[in-house]
Amino acid sequence: MSAILSVDDLNDFISPGVACVRPVETLPAAPAAPAQNDEAQVILDGTPAAAAPTTRAEAAQISLTDCLACSGCVTSAEAVLVSLQSHAEVLATLDGAPALRVVRADRDGDGAWAVEGLEDEDAKLFVASVSPQTRANLAAVWGGRRASERQAGIMMDRLLLEGEKGLASGGKHKNGFAWVLDTNVAREAALVLGADEVLGAPPAAPSTRPPPILSSACPGWVCYAEKTHPHVLPHLSRVKSPQALMGTMLKTTLSRKLGIPPSRIWHLAVMPCFDKKLEASREELTDEVWAGSGLPGRGVRDVDCVITSKEILMLAESRGLDFFNIPCDAAAAAAATTATTAASSSLAPVQQPFPDTILHDFLFPTRPPRQGPRAAGTSGGLLHHVLQCKAARIPGAEIQTTRGRNADVVEFVVAVDGEPVFKAARYYGFRNIQNLVRRLKPARPSRMPGGKPFGSARRPTGKSASLEYGYVEVMACPGGCTNGGGQVKVDDPVVLARKQFRGKPGPQEQKEWLAEVDEAYFSCEEPDGATRNGLVDGQDSRSDDVVGGISRSYIHDTLAYWCEVTGISIDRLAFTTYREVISDVGKGTEAENVVQLAGKAGGGW
Repeated sequence: MSAILSVDDLNDFISPGVACVRPVETLPAAPAAPAQNDEAQVILDGTPAAAAPTTRAEAAQISLTDCLACSGCVTSAEAVLVSLQSHAEVLATLDGAPALRVVRADRDGDGAWAVEGLEDEDAKLFVASVSPQTRANLAAVWGGRRASERQAGIMMDRLLLEGEKGLASGGKHKNGFAWVLDTNVAREAALVLGADEVLGAPPAAPSTRPPPILSSACPGWVCYAEKTHPHVLPHLSRVKSPQALMGTMLKTTLSRKLGIPPSRIWHLAVMPCFDKKLEASREELTDEVWAGSGLPGRGVRDVDCVITSKEILMLAESRGLDFFNIPCDAAAAAAATTATTAASSSLAPVQQPFPDTILHDFLFPTRPPRQGPRAAGTSGGLLHHVLQCKAARIPGAEIQTTRGRNADVVEFVVAVDGEPVFKAARYYGFRNIQNLVRRLKPARPSRMPGGKPFGSARRPTGKSASLEYGYVEVMACPGGCTNGGGQVKVDDPVVLARKQFRGKPGPQEQKEWLAEVDEAYFSCEEPDGATRNGLVDGQDSRSDDVVGGISRSYIHDTLAYWCEVTGISIDRLAFTTYREVISDVGKGTEAENVVQLAGKAGGGW
């Protein structure tokens, strides 16, 4: 899954060698002569994909989660299904029925809320969350190095929120989103939970899982591990990604506070990556886990639809809008990144209160969360926070950095008086990931008497031989999430029109473009020691509590309150599971039946 995943690019087909396994379950017991009026269809989430004369067979219902059960089907099957999460789906949902409205149930302001429009069964409450990488990408397209991620965020709010100049200016019902949230707030919760998982939060005991713990926020990496390297699954972090965590928090809280089922809440996520569409479709991320049996199942998704940075431009264009002409006072927005909260708040549209005061303060902080220093990288700073937490617990500890064989492999050591006490690393890009998983592959015993195990990775010798990685941040995209497949690239027409290259942009132009996106991503970084959660400027706090500007005690208190509001334990709300994906494609006689079925349909579906 990569940047090629768009509807216009789907010109390949599933060859019989990697044919989808799902139709095998509905093949007829014996071949029959074709009938002129009989048709067999492969239906993709309810949408007929193709029809051809063949034997009468039950229509195969295929969802994206079915497709993930196949290790070989990674071409058009996943691509078509992923394309169902698109800007067109957003518009169709917005125009399906009048939106639900959240209003105060009384005039006394005692915290009681009501929902209007429930009599229409198709009406939904619309909420959206936006990633900082998307905002940085669009900021770079709009204003180059002069633009900030904060400016693009204001433009995004004005596009999505209920108002007269965005999506709500058109459409059948003039619908917009009730709330637009920054996934950075969920990222901070994921950072705290992730550090606790790696280091063991006092007084909890350290994790008994085999080191190293591998990050799991990248769905492309998770999908790759589940399908091809199941031996690494015990190492994957169980903490949900910021996208998934935000989806769970919104669906659980709103359904409890407003007394409506989660199916009436429609959550859109705007991400830099097409693979996030795969993540949103996982059965582990549904209400069946947090409100049902506790096991993965086909319930209501926590994230209903994911679109990318490119698709935001298509979404605006479909309503007759130019995203880059959405009003934004550049000078004021630039000042707001370092000025008072009031200045920042006056630029963006005012959002209605969230129906819970404590969670409103968490989701809409007076001081917006920042991405942290450049050393944290552009993928959320998972590894950086773990290193900071480890160093904060040990007096005199310092973090040492060593570059690996290329820029996307970096090793880190927390050392005290020159002696390493914790080792971690960053691996970006599939070429580097393959080297990592080889190192983690367990050795196979020799069949020869007295023979040594083979297939194990080479281990270092000497004094540091026993020191292995405690944590590894793994991302599928070289350069991290600002280089996601769903981002606007240097050779996209909208960039070419602004850059006016003399020829076709090459690797150097791409490198310079990514530098501009990264510059926008870090445009709002805070000074060292700054914090927002649970503290006011100048308030003292324990040095091991505030790490990287994040008050860990505030995060823990907020998560505990969330559990209290929902009546659900934190292990269901904030943690997930993974599974080995085994396919029968290419094995046994069933594959021959698939080939026959494909041939009858004219060489593919």
